[in-house]
Amino acid sequence: MEAQGNGYANEKHLPIVGNGFPLIHRASFTDDFVFGAASAAFQFEGAANEGGRGPSIWDDFTKRWPVVEPAKRFENAETLVPTLASSGGHLWPPSLPPTFTPTYFPPRVCLQITEFWLASTHVHSDASRRLCSPIRGDVPASNPDHPFRITPFVTLFHWDVPQALEDAYGGFLSSKIVDDFCDYVDLCFWEFGDRVKHWITLNEPWSFSKYGYVLGTNAPGRGTTAATPLTSSTEVSTWSFEPSHRSNTSTQSEPFDNGNPATEPYIVAHNLLLAHAAAVDLYRKNYQACQKGKIGITNAVHWMEPYSDSKADIDAAERALDFMFGWFMDPVVNGRYPQSMRKFVGNRLPEFSHTEFEKLKGSYDFIGVNYYTARYAADASNSKVEKLSYTTDPKVKYTSKPRIFISSAVIKFLIIQSLIKLTSNTYTKVVASNGWIYVYPQGIYEVMMYTKKKYKNPVIYITENELGLGEESSLKNRFTEARVDEMRTNYLIDHLRCLREAIDDGAKVKGYFVWSLFDSFEWASGYTIRFGLIYIEYRDGKFTRYPKGSAKWYMNFLKDKDTAKPSKNNLLFPANE
Repeated sequence: MEAQGNGYANEKHLPIVGNGFPLIHRASFTDDFVFGAASAAFQFEGAANEGGRGPSIWDDFTKRWPVVEPAKRFENAETLVPTLASSGGHLWPPSLPPTFTPTYFPPRVCLQITEFWLASTHVHSDASRRLCSPIRGDVPASNPDHPFRITPFVTLFHWDVPQALEDAYGGFLSSKIVDDFCDYVDLCFWEFGDRVKHWITLNEPWSFSKYGYVLGTNAPGRGTTAATPLTSSTEVSTWSFEPSHRSNTSTQSEPFDNGNPATEPYIVAHNLLLAHAAAVDLYRKNYQACQKGKIGITNAVHWMEPYSDSKADIDAAERALDFMFGWFMDPVVNGRYPQSMRKFVGNRLPEFSHTEFEKLKGSYDFIGVNYYTARYAADASNSKVEKLSYTTDPKVKYTSKPRIFISSAVIKFLIIQSLIKLTSNTYTKVVASNGWIYVYPQGIYEVMMYTKKKYKNPVIYITENELGLGEESSLKNRFTEARVDEMRTNYLIDHLRCLREAIDDGAKVKGYFVWSLFDSFEWASGYTIRFGLIYIEYRDGKFTRYPKGSAKWYMNFLKDKDTAKPSKNNLLFPANE
């Protein structure tokens, strides 16, 4: 994956500094452009059995398939079960002032509270109401110096289906969940709509459908052992039907077969879309006019680069985008599934009734986009598949390896250096970080242009973008080295540059959220991957927070100060250190 010139789609917008890189500052974006950081209930909150919270499918899943084994590397491993997560529910409010006081970040920082306060399993709980009240309700909006002056973007569903509904009728495998979801969101709109002006119905329904009902690596753990990866007879590269996301784990540790990956992901996705449409319809009819808020949906997407310039590979890349991004974008924009899905899935793909079509079409005020990485996509029409499955339906195979030969020494050098400007006019990005992220900043530009052209140029918020780094370095050097996260800082800088280019070329991008605010429980990867701006010291039993170098860079960026790379000598530390 290469981009010419300064590494972006055009070379005329951003000023170039002496080292050949475009400058990027807060002032590069409009005053009303939103910047913030994201979180998620199960990953952050902890307090799993407190304050009226009921169990979710993730509580059940992590008991059946423990992901604490990697945590045995730490001291106090018993504290690392996901019931504690990053312990945000226990440490609020003391956990936020070190991050959000004017000393660190400017006022009006936005926090994408993806169910951080409003988990569907405990919206009635004491903790939920306690955590919601300081957002703005108990804090005068006219007080710019208050440390809790946060603008919330709230996601209503981030994968934690109440276990009671899973037991009663199978959760999102049943259309019964649409009415229960509406009851839940109705209460949220009623209780918090005076303070929340941006609602997101679903986070990454693609990930929930695929990893929960095809590969079984996420709750509720349904699916079947994945198909054997393809090996090309003409290339050295190993191919896969699976463009991994969130985890480099392809299957559970034991072979399993407790679902139908040829039908269940499509049923689940269908019910997710119906729940989304019903929630948007409810909000628009009963709340939007008086509360003056906006509502949308967040979708995950990898940029899919054709492996070659052949028509077969170009068409394969388009199908790959349809089966990941278009699966949920086409229905909310056009009211129907992509043509390629209807063709390749056939009667296994549910159909929308006329009434459902009318509710779905245009059911958004904005679109959230989670972008991390890219893949090469190649045609796999002639590949033989033993069982039908969502993973093989697109007839696409994926790889992160380009066609050009790169020696192992060069690969090692690229991994160490992150992004290397190899010549004066070529910017190469083939970096593996944690097993599934290959750094390709131009991909975010390509996704914005693709969405602008194909989906009527919607208002977009980048709701997640970050680089997760493994735990190995901090095992050797405690947490000092982990907090000098130059690779993560470079990742943010380069993606913001490309995002600015997309805005200049007409994409209606209105905000950008870093994933994530804190290190957290990273689903099937447990605590072995760290995405946070804030380092969590799991080993001290107190979950002490330490801002990383990327947090200081983000702080300076938001204040329009010098955005020089961090070093060990200018890290931020807690007041008690």
